[in-house]
Amino acid sequence: MVRTNTTATTRESAVIIACLGLWLLVTGLFVGLRTEHIYILALFTILLFASRATRRMVVALLPFVIFGISYDWMNICPNYEVNPVDIRGLYEAEKGLFGIAGLTPNEWWAARTSGVLDFLAGCFYLCWVPVPILFGLWLYFDRQYEVYLHFSLVFLFVNLIGFAGYYIHPAAPPWYVAMHGFDFIPGTHGETAGLGAWDAMTGLGIFDGLYSRNSNVFAAVPSLHAAYMLIAFIYSLRAKCSWWLRGLFGFICLGIWWTAVYTSHHYIIDVLAGISVTLLGWLVFELGLMSIGGFRRFIKAYKGYISK
Repeated sequence: MVRTNTTATTRESAVIIACLGLWLLVTGLFVGLRTEHIYILALFTILLFASRATRRMVVALLPFVIFGISYDWMNICPNYEVNPVDIRGLYEAEKGLFGIAGLTPNEWWAARTSGVLDFLAGCFYLCWVPVPILFGLWLYFDRQYEVYLHFSLVFLFVNLIGFAGYYIHPAAPPWYVAMHGFDFIPGTHGETAGLGAWDAMTGLGIFDGLYSRNSNVFAAVPSLHAAYMLIAFIYSLRAKCSWWLRGLFGFICLGIWWTAVYTSHHYIIDVLAGISVTLLGWLVFELGLMSIGGFRRFIKAYKGYISK
């Protein structure tokens, strides 16, 4: 049988079915299937079998897909069941290192909010995930496959390091201390904190929708909010793109770092940890993994598959 551009090979079909089945099984048994899981399954199945072009695109997007699955699967075992949650220690360390007039920077900003700053903060935080993913899609469709793969895989790598950090050192965000003090309350759900002002101002309720179901509250260190735009900025320097785009990425990156503190979602310590994790992941990938012959061959094969 002659293979066409729209037909998956037997091997491809077997791998696709096995991976989708495994994801569905683990999610169903340990997380619980939600409506969005069914929609995602249907979409991926269609795209993977529809044509060579759509299948190639899904394979290219696998680093982002694995990131999403990994984040969802953290619900299998909450990090506070693995190690004690740092609440008071982190708060006191922040105050000792960066305190202003006896207050943490979060507390200092909480007394100095304004409508303009609230609006800017919400706009910056809306860029947290969408802008890096749109940047990745642009790299892919612009056929900058080498830069795209490095960017997307470093994005995944940094997330996995950050997720490991959540389990090694569970930590409460500043808003938790403001609302609950230093007592540990398992099962606490997320809060919009300072971002609630943006929801109230616009009437959109975006951040309430994002945080109201978040059960990953004790995951403040490192701040991956601080990481994503930094990764995009780093690879914008390598990509074929305009300087104004690089400048915009740098501006958004700084804005997200400020917003994390202004809205009491993170301490400065968390932000610095997120920046450190990003630089660590980038250097290990580029100087460590890419120096291994087998890994370079994997990248070459990956690039060859998605660029055909």
